Amino acid sequence: MKLKNVPNRDNNWLLSRLDFIWTKYFSDVPQTNKVFIKFGRDAKYRLGSIKLDKRTKASFITITSMFKNLRVPAEVVDHTIGHELVHYAHGFSSTNPRLHKYPHAGGVVEKEMKERGMKVFHEAYKAWIKLYRKQIMYSR
Repeated sequence: MKLKNVPNRDNNWLLSRLDFIWTKYFSDVPQTNKVFIKFGRDAKYRLGSIKLDKRTKASFITITSMFKNLRVPAEVVDHTIGHELVHYAHGFSSTNPRLHKYPHAGGVVEKEMKERGMKVFHEAYKAWIKLYRKQIMYSR
């Protein structure tokens, strides 16, 4: 049974979430190169990643296809996209200047997300990941 008025979580939906998050929370970050987003393979541990194609200079954000499931809160997907955009803004896998030596140095991703007003996404992610880790542990 398909839910009414609930958009499919496909690559177009992901692109709309990226556009919304960039516009609302990262409007000060210039898009210095092309940025693409898509669902990748179903991954249990790597929820998202961003990579720079050195040849084309395009950035590719990949989100686990596990997030197509409507039981995963949309805020968790938004958190993952926001996390990857912080890396982009900090010059990791983008053509922007690199701001730190390491992408997660000193909790910079979480701090940046909170400073940008994305605390609600982080809180949703923390609640979800706690349950998800238990689910993984007991499914072994």
